[in-house]
Formats: sequence, C-alpha cells, structure tokens
Amino acid sequence: MLVGYVSDERYVAIPDVLMEFENERGSVETRSRASGAVYADLAPGHYRVTLNKPGFGGKRVEMTVTPGELYQFRLLSDCLLGYPWPKWVKAGESSEFRVHSPEAYELELWRYGWKKELIRKLGWYDEHGPRATVQITPDGDYTRTGVEWNKFGYANPALKQYVTAPEQTGLYYFHARTRSGLFFSFPWIVAPARPQQKLAVLASNITWNAYNAFGGRSNYINADKLPAVPTVNSRQELTRYTDPEYVNYGVEDYAPLSFERPEFINQVPEDEQVTNPIEGRTACHLAPAEWRLLGWLEREGFAYDFYAETQFHFGQLNLDDYRVLIISTHPEYWSRDMYFRLKTWVRERGGKLMYLGGNGLNCEVDFLDDSTIVVQNGNERERVRQGTTESRFHPRVESEANLLGVVFTYDGIMTSAPFRVVDPHHWVFAGTGLKAGQIFGEASLHRRVPGGASGHETDKISPHSPKNVHQLAHGLNPDQGGADMVIYDTPSGGAVFSVGSITWPSSILVDDAVSKITANVLRRFLG
Repeated sequence: MLVGYVSDERYVAIPDVLMEFENERGSVETRSRASGAVYADLAPGHYRVTLNKPGFGGKRVEMTVTPGELYQFRLLSDCLLGYPWPKWVKAGESSEFRVHSPEAYELELWRYGWKKELIRKLGWYDEHGPRATVQITPDGDYTRTGVEWNKFGYANPALKQYVTAPEQTGLYYFHARTRSGLFFSFPWIVAPARPQQKLAVLASNITWNAYNAFGGRSNYINADKLPAVPTVNSRQELTRYTDPEYVNYGVEDYAPLSFERPEFINQVPEDEQVTNPIEGRTACHLAPAEWRLLGWLEREGFAYDFYAETQFHFGQLNLDDYRVLIISTHPEYWSRDMYFRLKTWVRERGGKLMYLGGNGLNCEVDFLDDSTIVVQNGNERERVRQGTTESRFHPRVESEANLLGVVFTYDGIMTSAPFRVVDPHHWVFAGTGLKAGQIFGEASLHRRVPGGASGHETDKISPHSPKNVHQLAHGLNPDQGGADMVIYDTPSGGAVFSVGSITWPSSILVDDAVSKITANVLRRFLG
C-alpha cells in the first residue's frame, strides 16, 4: 500500500530513503521510490518509523497508518542554516539562536550599517553526541506552523542559546561558519528600547516571509497549500510555471505562512560590503538591498530608529514619536491596520512618509498570531478579468495609490532604466544641476535587473492618486513602464514622497543625483 512520501526542506522528493516501520507485531523495511513515494505491506495502526539516508539528518517519528490517508515524512539536508527567534526585538530583549549544522560551528554577531561591525563572538557550538547540532523538522507542512528548531533535546537550561540585543538599533546579522568552510548569515531586527531619533525606518520583513519558500511553500510557490505529491521537476509541476494564463493566485483561500523558518533568501556573503553589487535573484529586493539604504543613511549622517513591520502591526512603533517614516525597496505585504494607522498619521497628524521602493502595500495580510500570517491574494484570475481594481489590496481595503500616490502595474516589469526629470524647478532637485528632460539614476548595484534606479517593479500615478499629487520625474523603462517619482502634501502638514521603484535603494550609494534627491527630501521632512 502507499503509505506516504518523503521530501526535503524544499518539498522536493527524496528517493532511496531507508525506512523501518516497527510496532508490537514486528518490523517492515522499505525504501522510498523515485517520486519519494513510500510503499510497504503494513496493517493499519501505530508505528515507530526510522528514516535514514546519507546527506540528510536521520530521525525517528511516531505515526499512524490509516488507509486512504497519506503521511508526509520530512528530512533536513546536511547544510548550514539558522534564524533567531524572535526575529525582531527591542534593545535589551533576547532571542534564541537556532542553528542547523552537520558539524561544529562558530557564531558571531555583526551590525550592518555603512560598515559591517563585529559586535561580538558568541562562541563555538558542538555537543558530546554525534551530529547533535543537526536540527529535526516536523513532518507535514511546517510552513504553516514553523520548524520548531531547538524543541527536542534543549530542555536543559545550560543548553539554551540566547543572545541579548545590543543597545544600538539597526539591522544585525548572525554569521555561522564551520571548519570545513560552510557559511550562513541570517538577519535580526533590533528596535530601540524607546524612541531615540525623529526618523523611523521599517524593515519589510512581512515581504521577506511571503517570499520565503523554506518548507516548500511561499506566496509564490504552492501559495494556497502543499500539493499531495512532492516536487520532482518544478517546471513540469508547479502552477507558477504550468498555468496557461500565468496566474499564480487562482483560489480564494490560502494556508498560513509562519515566520518561524530560516530565510536562505536573505543570506549575505561573508566578504560582501555595502558598496558591492547585489548579486542573485532574491537579495536585490529583500534584506540585503535594504541594507544599502541603511548604509547610505549612516554615510550621510542621518540617525534613525529601525523597526520590523511586525512591530508596527503589534503597536510597538508609535508614529507620533517620529517626524518621518521610511519604507523601502519592496514593502509589498501589509495589514489593514498598518495601512490605516499610517494613512491617518500622514493625513491628520502631519506625518511625513518616504516611500523608497516599488510594488508596495500591494496585498493585505492577516495575522493569526505573532508568528503567522495569511496572505489575502484572492482569486487573481477573476480580479484581472473584471478589471475594476488596481491591486490585490484594492478590493479588500482600497487602492494603495490613495496613500502612496502611485500603484504598481506590470508595465515595464523586470526592466530597469534611469529617470528623466519632469519638474527641474522643484526643491527636491536643489543642488543636482539637473534640467528638464535630463536623465539621472543610471548607476545601480542591482544585478538581477541592471539598468538604473527605475526598475525591477515600478509604480505609476493612477486615478486613485490624490488630486494634488505632483510628478517630479519618470522612469525610461520600455512600454511606458517607468516609475513615477511623486510628492504631495496633506492639509495637516503631512507629506508623501514616493519613488515607485524597487531599484532606488540599489542606486542610492552609487548615483550622486539619487543620493542628493533623497537627502533633500529627508532634510526638508525632518525640518
């Protein structure tokens, strides 16, 4: 009979896993097939199952064989991974570091700003038992529940692995390395214990989670749920590649996504500096790209307090303590509560917002608890056919153009280009020497889609933009797909400046005009 399947941390089928099923009636041995399928002559009932395969962490599980129900066995490959939990804290609070390694590893804590700064060495970690630093993942779909690392065998207080957050706010990274040369880095968001500056910067960590496919699901791979059969070949099997209309969101309901998973998408190479090009598919729009903005702020002398979006959602960031809020790079996923709190602050209480990214606030998320979200994509197939809304956010809340002044469109997607000046007399261009029709933003560290400061994904003025939105510049992307750089004021004295481009922070350290324009706006907004 077909008992179930065996897969790895990417939900890819693992063939030839040696398995032993034991209970009071005896034992049965079998191996997984090419599809990861597990066939065995088993009577219904409870079993202790041992799984082993070279290159993976072996484990024992208790499971029940039930006719018609397939069990999903999960193994973790021998690699180096880690994450802190919680992933976001305030200064003085502690997180537990949870590292998976097939050998002894050294751990360090670094702060990522204009310079990479070693905060302290945390030590070498190994255990008396063989391979005792190898973690155990749950079976089934742990993208919903979290990986639960440090759950088994860590009850002894002497084995707990906590780190207290430094006093200085910012983006921190743990560096893990082994003697054999394995390396992995993972981010940690440290907010101030209490407000220190007049500028707050939000990390787009909800977007990080939406893109995190660890466990076999993200909001882009198996977004609604894990399929019954693990993947053997992505291009043949995943809806992302096989849907004839290229629709990734074709249902109404989506399974939860846990933050409690490692993020291989956010790794930064050990020798990389803030001025290095951003290589790779994901780094250019997630934490490594946001680091470039933080580095620029410190280079230019702008002090800031750093927060996670999740901290904002749960009320740990009071906007009234700040004059300016910056959201950057790719803040695509927001909760309704976050959106209206920000909108009220800008419209009614004089808050100043700088949106230095693209495809922002495009989709609503609901929080089930402090570690789990549900992404409300809706049925994109039906939404596009109806053609009455501008984004996934629009039908559930409102068009984000109401607040940002711009909204993402697919025109120009996956292209990058410089900007062209539309209104050279506006104060944002002071000191740049730019004239009408001249271009700027040609230099960029963005390597996935090289070409300039308007790119990767871009936002434009829409019918839902505020009536007083003012276009300052426009990207030169093909098919009229360039970003609209805009600004507008509110009656309360608030203001919004939007660049509408994911690649803007990748240009800010290497393009003088992009740097000068951003500094002009920030100084004016800070007063």
